[in-house]
Amino acid sequence: MKIKPIKTERDYQQALKAVEPLFDKETLTADELDFLDVTATLIEHYETKHYPVELPDPIEAIKFRMEQQGLGIQDLDTIIGKPNRVYEVFNKTRPLSLNMMKKLHSQLGIGADVLLQA
Repeated sequence: MKIKPIKTERDYQQALKAVEPLFDKETLTADELDFLDVTATLIEHYETKHYPVELPDPIEAIKFRMEQQGLGIQDLDTIIGKPNRVYEVFNKTRPLSLNMMKKLHSQLGIGADVLLQA
């Protein structure tokens, strides 16, 4: 198994094809594990550079997490405040405070990097 830098889209596609069979194996040799580790790192670097993923809007992230967890506006009472304050935040007439961000991060598991964009 030869490891080389991923510089082009063709290199990227070849690297993906090279690691794909390893995902189906139940056990990997030490050499296969090393190859997978290094190649996955190279693939990740290439993807980060050529296919960047933008962070979601903080308010949309909150709404998405609420939907995932089956939460309503009233469930944010201890995190953001009373429903009128939640609506102000959702309508972007009131910014998220640092305290709100901390609670959203700790209680709903929303990434700090997402919330700090607000």
